[in-house]
Parts: sequence; structure tokens; C-alpha cells
Amino acid sequence: MIHRKNLLSALLGAAMLLPLAASAQRAAAADDLSPEQAGRPRSQKVEEAVKLAKDFKFVKEGVLVVGTTTGRLPLAAYATDTKTPVGNAPDIAQLVADSLGRKLELVSTVWADWPLGLQSGKFDVVVSNVTVTEERKEKFDFSTYRNDQLGIYVKSDSKLGAIKEPKDIAGLKLIVSASTNQEQILLRWNKQNIAAGLKPVEIQYYDDDVVQRLALQSGRADAYVGPNALAAYEARDGKTRLAGLVSGGWPLNAEIAVTSRKGSGIAEAITVALNAQIKNGNYAKAPSRWNLSSEAIEVARTNPPGLPKN
Repeated sequence: MIHRKNLLSALLGAAMLLPLAASAQRAAAADDLSPEQAGRPRSQKVEEAVKLAKDFKFVKEGVLVVGTTTGRLPLAAYATDTKTPVGNAPDIAQLVADSLGRKLELVSTVWADWPLGLQSGKFDVVVSNVTVTEERKEKFDFSTYRNDQLGIYVKSDSKLGAIKEPKDIAGLKLIVSASTNQEQILLRWNKQNIAAGLKPVEIQYYDDDVVQRLALQSGRADAYVGPNALAAYEARDGKTRLAGLVSGGWPLNAEIAVTSRKGSGIAEAITVALNAQIKNGNYAKAPSRWNLSSEAIEVARTNPPGLPKN
């Protein structure tokens, strides 16, 4: 059974939004959103990475120009000066730039424009939550830096245990966004459960994030299924907790990567740089700052198997 709720009045009323909004503001206030980013992890130059990048033609002398989408924390958003990108993607970009012995220049771009911007030479690389796929590998090279995970989140005091496989969601009321990868995975899990004689799930769709969270807090829904990066960041207010992680490419693994032009010669240098940061401990600080440690990788890879075209 599927329900769609579009209006705030369909839930608890506008007055009940105030405590939630105040809580979200307090959580945001705990972050360093200054343009200076004093807490951003930094590194010394990695000589092996510098040597591997010696033949790469950078956009600017002594600079690594990185395209990034500044839309929403924890991935990337604007600092308090309304022009400097901050978040996990800028932190990763900084570590790569430091490793290559270059200054970092972040260029904001909308998601639809990053492929053309990269191919036209506007950026040296893109760090913007790009998942490795076989189709994208035909035009781009990749150096992985994060696992692409979907998170299943429940109310903090929920009695539900760990959710690890399809049978664990049988009979639950689940929130998911329409026309998304997570919706398709959820529908496949539900189909598998029904075939096995288990109870179907009740899928709920909401057009408003606040209403969605209220549905979970009020008990109208049992869990929310969505991009773990965003849900983990919101969970800092203590109102929700992680119940399960699912690969964004289920049943296949999916990885997020620094993206460069195909055959440009910088991908392996970036992979070496990232692995050096993993080894020296700087890398772990980047996801930790934004509550993304659950998506941290143990080793960076160049052009790993990507999600299939079909």
C-alpha cells in the first residue's frame, strides 16, 4: 500500500514544527561554517603523487581547480560568507590539493554542468558526490574516496533492531523519495518478501522534509530510507538513529570518487594521494567532521568496477 502526503496539515500542524526547527538550528550552529575552515584537515605534500601528476596540464599554475556542487550539507554548501564552499567534498578536495603541493580553488557548479565543465577544461577535477558507473567510465577517470551508502533511519527510541536484509523490512511503514535509486531497491526488496510469503511494506512519500521527519517522530512511519550522507548529518540532533546501511548499488557495491578527464593522467596521482592520507590518519578526519565515518573507505582505487549501464 502506498500513501502520499503533501500538506503540513496532514500531519501534526504547523505549531509542532517549531521545536524541530529549533533543534535543527542548534545542530547546525555546532558546525564550523566559517570561510576560514580552521578545523579542516590539512596535509604535507606527497612526493609520489606529485611525480605521478608531473605531465598533467593543470588549469592554473600552482593551483588545483576543483568543481563542486554546493547544495546541501554535509556534502557541500556555502559558508557564512555565502560564497565559500564548505563540507565533506571541499575537505577531500583540500587534502588532494595539499598532497599535490598546490593551492585549492573551489568552483561551484550545478550538478548538470559538471561533466561539460570538466571536459572543457574549466576544472582540473570534480569532487561532487559522483558515483562510479560503467557509463561514466567511458568519458572519465575515477579515484574513490567514499562508499555510496543508503541509510535506514528510525526514531531514536524505536524498538526496531538492525535492518540488514529484505526480510527485516517486512510489514514496516517506510518513507522513501519517489523516482530514486533507493525506491527501486526498496520495491525489489518488497517484491522478494511477498514472493516469500512475508508481509508487504507500506511505502510513504512526502514532498516536504520537515513533514517526513514528523511522520517518523509521530509513529506514522517506522523508518526512513535515503542517502546515508544526508540522513547521518540530520541524525546529529539525536532524534533518529541508524538501523541499517545498504549499498547504493545493491546488490552491487557503489563508490563515490574524485572525477577527472579520461586519460588525462591525474587519476592515479590522486589515488596515491588519498591512500597516503588514509595511512597518515588525515583522511579519517574529513568524514568524521560531518558525521560520515560510516561511509569511509579503507583504500582508494582507480577506476574500480562501476555500476552497470542497465
